[in-house]
Amino acid sequence: MIKNCIRPLFCVALLFLAACCGDAPVEAGTTLNRGISADPETLDPNKFSTVPAADVLRDIGEGLLGYSPTGELVAAAAESWDISGDGLTYTFRIRESARWSNGEPVLAEHFAFSLRRLVNPDSGAFYAQMLEAIVNASDIIAGDKGPDELGVEAPDAHTLVIQLERPTPYLLSLLTYPATFPVRPQSIADHGEGFARAGTMLSNGAYVLESWEPGALLHLVRNTHYWDDARTSIDEVKYHVLPQPMTELNRYRAGELHITEVVPADSFAQLREERPDELRVAPSLGVYYYGFNLTRPPFKDNPDIRRALSMAVDREALVRNITGRGEAPAYGWVPAGVDNYEPRQFSYASMTQDERNAIARRLIREAGYGPDNPLQIELRYNTSDFERRVALAVQSMWREVLGVETTLINEEFRVLVANILAREVTQLFRMNWRGDYNDAHTFLGIMEAGNPSNLPGYENADYDSLMQRAAEQADPDRRGLYLEEAERVLLADHPVIPLYFYVSKHLVSPDVRGWGDNVLDYHYSRHLSLATTD
Repeated sequence: MIKNCIRPLFCVALLFLAACCGDAPVEAGTTLNRGISADPETLDPNKFSTVPAADVLRDIGEGLLGYSPTGELVAAAAESWDISGDGLTYTFRIRESARWSNGEPVLAEHFAFSLRRLVNPDSGAFYAQMLEAIVNASDIIAGDKGPDELGVEAPDAHTLVIQLERPTPYLLSLLTYPATFPVRPQSIADHGEGFARAGTMLSNGAYVLESWEPGALLHLVRNTHYWDDARTSIDEVKYHVLPQPMTELNRYRAGELHITEVVPADSFAQLREERPDELRVAPSLGVYYYGFNLTRPPFKDNPDIRRALSMAVDREALVRNITGRGEAPAYGWVPAGVDNYEPRQFSYASMTQDERNAIARRLIREAGYGPDNPLQIELRYNTSDFERRVALAVQSMWREVLGVETTLINEEFRVLVANILAREVTQLFRMNWRGDYNDAHTFLGIMEAGNPSNLPGYENADYDSLMQRAAEQADPDRRGLYLEEAERVLLADHPVIPLYFYVSKHLVSPDVRGWGDNVLDYHYSRHLSLATTD
């Protein structure tokens, strides 16, 4: 995904001028230039799986609900909805003014078609299990029932009814996610799997995919048929594919970008001094972790070794000396800021690091390891200078505190993921998880047995039972109690080593108006505008 970038001579000249004379100003107008770390693997809303794809899809598509710039749920393609007293029936009224980019109405059946397609096993959709609370969804995903038996129906052109098997308080948040966006059946009939490409893709959101140069640029233009087009300011959005953070920063400094996706770790302190008003840092629903392969030795059936390795990591030193951009040390799995939830922590969270180290040494000795028989492990991470720095720091902590000999193995991200899923050679791996919606379930649900995102292969019947009991609760307070107890069980088992909780980090040009910080780090281009110059 990361490749060398040979830039035109005039860009080099701009960088030289920016360095000597100050930054070149971004030309005011109606074209918004944004950085993105990689090409979307697809813009098929039912089949994508990555953050870059989701970011673009939020501009070209729209769900039943959406978010305000500061993260509040708001009406989107649905103008209103009703929830039955038992919490099992949701009825949405689709806006009669909602239109596809060719002017055709967006119908309730288009949403129903998309949801059925999402759970259809033939689709191979990464996010199919998001809908497991809908009637028959689990059986359809397992291949035991047909997609037409999903508990969704469109009794008329603008009414969508969703039937649930159990109360699901986070359903409204879930329906903001691009995997649930509508799909026009005729587009698939006309173009097959090619319906989501430039020139053939119809949009129901504020923008249309005009062109896509792989590895370089995604160009979006305004959808004049969008129901809220009158309040859309930006005419064009250009997503520049920039895998290297320093390249993205240089493009921003040269005035070629309004918004960066990331901020390089090595430049953060300098930028905080030089551009405090442009540097946007905010809490984010994401956790960076090391995962154990729980299906093979040495970590299968060895929770004490897993606990020792977790306790020996000095998280405060890690976020202070290595990440250094406002991240919070992670002593639990669910980050702060999740609605209606009080995150749990490891039992040793309040200890000093010296106290943790002493217990970790005892646990390693009791497991049979010591100077004459050091624990030897392999840690895999994706090829990146930053990931290497984190891995070297943790390797040093384990060696100094526990005498553990850690071999570091870097792999391209796709190879890393393939090895994690195969569970044959991987022992420890670097990964992260970012919340798809603002509810504790987006973190706790992935650790249930059988979930495709359960990368460690964690299985605990008590944990799954607590998650099931939580799913059965209509009372949000009782549901929260079950979820909190489930997190306690998870943390006691140590299937992962949470290292730190993310903060979102962007550079945002002073010309950009309407930017709002939010824990989901969602920033729709239609909410933004650019300052004009005289």
